[in-house]
Amino acid sequence: MAEKTLVNLRALMASHSPKLDALVVPSEDYHQSEYVSDRDKRREFVSGFTGSAGLALITANEALLWTDGRYFLQASQQLSEQWKLMRMGEDPAVDIWMVDNLPKDAAIGIDPWCVSVDTAQKWERAFAKKQQKLVQTSSNLVDEVWKSRPPLEINPVIVHPLEFSGRSVQEKLKDLREKLVQEKAHAIIITALDEVAWLYNIRGTDVSYCPVVHAYAIVTLASAFFYVDKRKISSETSSYMLKNGIEVRDYCAVSSDAILLASDQLTPSSSAIKAERDVPKKIDSNSHEAGNDNMEEESSNNLVWVDGTCCFALYSKLNVDKVLMHPSPLGLAKALKNPVEIEGLKNAHIRDGAAVVQYLIWLDKQMQEFYGASGYFIEGESFKKNDQPFNIHFPEPGYYEDGNFGIRLENVLIVKEADTKFNFGGKGYLSFEHITWAPYQRKLIDESLLVAEEIEWLNNYNSKCREILAPYLNTTEMEWLKQATEPIGA
Repeated sequence: MAEKTLVNLRALMASHSPKLDALVVPSEDYHQSEYVSDRDKRREFVSGFTGSAGLALITANEALLWTDGRYFLQASQQLSEQWKLMRMGEDPAVDIWMVDNLPKDAAIGIDPWCVSVDTAQKWERAFAKKQQKLVQTSSNLVDEVWKSRPPLEINPVIVHPLEFSGRSVQEKLKDLREKLVQEKAHAIIITALDEVAWLYNIRGTDVSYCPVVHAYAIVTLASAFFYVDKRKISSETSSYMLKNGIEVRDYCAVSSDAILLASDQLTPSSSAIKAERDVPKKIDSNSHEAGNDNMEEESSNNLVWVDGTCCFALYSKLNVDKVLMHPSPLGLAKALKNPVEIEGLKNAHIRDGAAVVQYLIWLDKQMQEFYGASGYFIEGESFKKNDQPFNIHFPEPGYYEDGNFGIRLENVLIVKEADTKFNFGGKGYLSFEHITWAPYQRKLIDESLLVAEEIEWLNNYNSKCREILAPYLNTTEMEWLKQATEPIGA
């Protein structure tokens, strides 16, 4: 199958105009998602490698796959003899490899919907050294040879209630429009699925284990648009969108609307669904109330805000002189959790902790029944990580040893004000609070390596696990947890 796929792809590359010397097949979908639906697992289809991270490159004579250290062993086992594993951090990066190994004037094909602006521009700068060019294919070549590609699923868009979101859509839109004014922009294109879901307070099931909907959003100073397969919109959801001044448009319309946006001609189809013009006043260095001008007049530059992770296809439809390339303001807004969201996170992690205990009990029984057999955890979905000083943190030290084992700790922490005896300078202190409550496995710890402070910390943490998880466990499960968290040195 893999060999036939490569033959078919190379035939399409040869017949393409211009002829393609190489074809890039990334892991990402049209929204540059880390985790994608089965229908969008193009890199997995062509290579046979099922890890969550990687990039495939196909030339006339070679097929190469880049992935990171988590997957070196897995990739070496899953790739057929037609493929060569390129180890990130050890082998040359994909753009360097293409410059060094492809001929001068080579044409490198990409589906511009699956490659971000940042990545495409980085490659173009590298290719300029040998007059190589990045070619945007009009269709995805992998899709053309993928005859068994899973069908499109029609999953409903679900409204996320205010009792769980903590902030209304109107509040979020108002804040976003204030950011637009500050940056002299009149609109923003939002392509990240988690940001669209957060902004419009919606959820979905389009990607396994990720509560998102395949959709785009465009927000202007006066209007808001939601691009989605309309078959996913119920009458109740339609009313919700109308109430919040959001116009629902077909998923594919985002392409033509980006062109209209570039010429400042994107307008709502009906005045009834225009967003309220509850807009902030101009902000300058002297006053927070500089005037009563309409925000459209304030943004005289008419910039369109685009995040670097936006797909290259949409970016290419804009006037580059009128593009504000800047990280999306929704990333920070979404990362700063409000009290309702924090409480929801705490409750969810307590239930998750109980589920982990139940799973570990089952795993212990399996290990006893099949002693000697090896076991492993399949790589699971995770939150988008962020290294900025937000109020949710994901410390995740890890160690991976080829052929033996891998281990990673990933407790979730929230930042809170510390209650301290002294307060130097009256500025206060911050501290971390755990919200992950899954017991550390003593059988995986060499206790002789721990110092007294570490033993005290571990015993306190496991004690807290017993206290918090007790209401969610039955008698048998609680007895297992007590044994698993027996204090060290007791």
